[in-house]
Amino acid sequence: MTWKQMFTSSVGKKLVMGFTGIFLILFLIVHVGLNACIWANDGGEMFNKGAHFMGGNLVPRILEMGLFAGLILHIVQGYMLTVQNRKARSVGYAVSYKEGSKWYSRSMAILGTLILIFLISHLSHFWLPNRSAQGLSLGGEIDLYAKMKETFSGRDGITILTIFIYVLGCAALGYHLAHGFQSAFKTLGVHNKKYQQMLAAIGFGFSIVVCLAFAMMPLSFHFGWIN
Repeated sequence: MTWKQMFTSSVGKKLVMGFTGIFLILFLIVHVGLNACIWANDGGEMFNKGAHFMGGNLVPRILEMGLFAGLILHIVQGYMLTVQNRKARSVGYAVSYKEGSKWYSRSMAILGTLILIFLISHLSHFWLPNRSAQGLSLGGEIDLYAKMKETFSGRDGITILTIFIYVLGCAALGYHLAHGFQSAFKTLGVHNKKYQQMLAAIGFGFSIVVCLAFAMMPLSFHFGWIN
């Protein structure tokens, strides 16, 4: 398969989706682990140390650029596959393709759009202010723990809307992962029924734990469960 086919053919698009999907899953593991430091309840000391390491060192910053490239590729290829599949089904099937498939596996584009809205909100609240404070240097970042507390602790309408967007985005991410986790490995060649069942179970558990943890973070600040 040529490089052009990797980004234009149906099989190539699915491979790109699989590789970028696994890369983003690995990122989620790191991200949720770092963010879970807020529950150390030490005034953000542990969390800010972790955030400083990720934002104040060259290697994580280089990986960050790779993350954005992978994320953009995943989004673009996902929408292109959705359009391509809808065109292929324009005539319709004699038997509904919906039978035997979960609703969220048929709604990946919608779930992806909700996740994109959540990501834009998340980046504008935390990543962009932090990188703006740093400029071209690897220092000078803001107090991200204090920023999280400020963003989620209020009782005004904007704060409530922000928390709603975050929780909704986490729910969409959970359903997206419930299908995407095993689908990524299947695309890359894991077709053994035994392994597929195992990956489905791991993916389902992963989607619940990770997304519940992310959703609990703004709620923990809002309801004062952490200082």
